[in-house]
Amino acid sequence: MSGTSLDGVDAAMLRTDGVTISGFGPTAYRAYSTAEQACLRAGLGQWSGDAVEAAAQVVTDAHIAALQGFDDAALIGFHGQTLAHEPRGRGTLQVGDGMALAAALNCSVVWDFRSSDVELGGEGAPLAPFFHWACAKWIGAQRSVAFLNLGGVGNLTWVDPTSDAPDAPGALLAFDTGPANAPINDLMMQRRGLDFDADGALAGQGQVVDGALELFLEEGYFRKMPPKSLDRNDFSLMLDLVRELDDADAAATMTAMAAAAVMQGMEHCPSPPERVLVTGGGRRNPVMMAMLQTALDCPVAPVEEVGLDGDMLEAQAFAYLAVRVMRGLPTSAPGTTGVRAPVGGGQITRV
Repeated sequence: MSGTSLDGVDAAMLRTDGVTISGFGPTAYRAYSTAEQACLRAGLGQWSGDAVEAAAQVVTDAHIAALQGFDDAALIGFHGQTLAHEPRGRGTLQVGDGMALAAALNCSVVWDFRSSDVELGGEGAPLAPFFHWACAKWIGAQRSVAFLNLGGVGNLTWVDPTSDAPDAPGALLAFDTGPANAPINDLMMQRRGLDFDADGALAGQGQVVDGALELFLEEGYFRKMPPKSLDRNDFSLMLDLVRELDDADAAATMTAMAAAAVMQGMEHCPSPPERVLVTGGGRRNPVMMAMLQTALDCPVAPVEEVGLDGDMLEAQAFAYLAVRVMRGLPTSAPGTTGVRAPVGGGQITRV
């Protein structure tokens, strides 16, 4: 998995039949260099052209490197890198060559997971919810639970663990809550030349400016009913809202915006979850986590509290989805992406 934070490639092995998780295997991480990150950033929002081709090559090469040493894998799920996402317009674009990956690694690859969902009227995102359903089963949840992924964009999955299948009516509700780390990372790069606000240190020194927060929450996206999804740059105007603030207050305010977006999203849950389990880089930001714990009416904790790996959950999700594609099982449903009927996405390149 290469996410919207553009930090690097997560690789993880999972043993599954596409329904039940039976074991977790080794993991690896391959960071993008500064030059590679610049190449990927140049491709963001583009649909074709030299910048897209260059980004695709970086993504393909980085994934081949990340997957060295996973010799026992029977199948690879390859998400690629999202450069543009416009489900009600031009579609969705994840770059990276699954055929090249299969040839280099001598292993069958499932890739291009989102296009089929978008073609059938879905948002194409989020796609991890079916895996979240399997995780809820694996941890033995008895009541509804929510998984909150705080990557570049935030997304929430509400799970009924008593459901028989992830595509069963009422089993899942999922949607993007709003921006999470991506705009904060952009702020840090613009203001300080840093990739991110490590441990929320800068945000912790600042004060939240309520006026900017209130203007942010007037964005029409928050009034839309789920399922709904976002492109990484859909909230680029966040930077304008904090432009006149000093660095610390800007970081604190943008962190509060991400937490407030989650709070707004929780109102859509069919029933209050027993707890919210947080994955993605945002769970390592103590300022973000404290804001969520204050704002939400249920316990909020990193997924490590239940024995899961918050750094690798997305990568594991695409391993799980790859097996479902190979077995002809759906990977998204009306409750997760708004697609008209459960659908299995993904191209298959066999070796």
